[in-house]
Amino acid sequence: MTESILIIDDNEDILEVLSDVLGETYKVHLALNGEDAQNILDTEIINLIVSDVMMPGIDGFEFCRMIKSNVEYCHIPIILLTSKNTYQSHIEGLEVGADAYVQKPFSAELLLVQIANLLKNRLTIKVHFEHSPFEDMQVMAHSKTDEIFLKKLDEYVHRNIKDRNMDIDKVAGHMNMSRPTFYRKIKSLSSLSPKELIDVTRFKIAARLIAQNEYTLYQVSKMIGYSTQSLFNRNFQKYFNVTPMEYINSLHKKAQK
Repeated sequence: MTESILIIDDNEDILEVLSDVLGETYKVHLALNGEDAQNILDTEIINLIVSDVMMPGIDGFEFCRMIKSNVEYCHIPIILLTSKNTYQSHIEGLEVGADAYVQKPFSAELLLVQIANLLKNRLTIKVHFEHSPFEDMQVMAHSKTDEIFLKKLDEYVHRNIKDRNMDIDKVAGHMNMSRPTFYRKIKSLSSLSPKELIDVTRFKIAARLIAQNEYTLYQVSKMIGYSTQSLFNRNFQKYFNVTPMEYINSLHKKAQK
């Protein structure tokens, strides 16, 4: 998947330069101001934002503050670009939640490295969550707002775990979001669709039940909403790269050490 970068700057020349620099590696969206940027965020899955600080209307600091306080977007890392080379401006950038701060005139190489590192760190967390049986959703949280959001979602999935065909519209409604907004949030946060995130959570619950050594695999599969043992086995292996029996054997080996 090619990550999407939103670039915000009121200077069209800067936008063109950044588009050329980033466009070879990422899908680029351009905005001249905060209002244009908001419209893009409302329709596209954005993985990272690069924003100028000095802009008419909503400046970069205020835009960053707005994004980081909004549950729909707070997971998106933000790099602020500024010609202000003062400790106070750096402190203000950190206070509003910026993930990185690059001084103008900027080095294209430095900016690319900053972006790559932020995206790589997020991806590492996503992969770790998806393939680790005992990690819950909150490991992907990048803020208190995200933590609360993911905890609420995780609790909903646990309460409705036996519903094999969990209605995504109902889940989105429970999270006080429209279905498209919920989809964009989950996809950007986890690289999974809402259905995939719910399913991997379902199998994490299965892994914990198996580890308790109190139920048969058939009972576990029924407890998480699967009526077909073969489908349960196939999906368990899909997420954790081992079959349920291989997972059980690994637990026995650990217990014997």
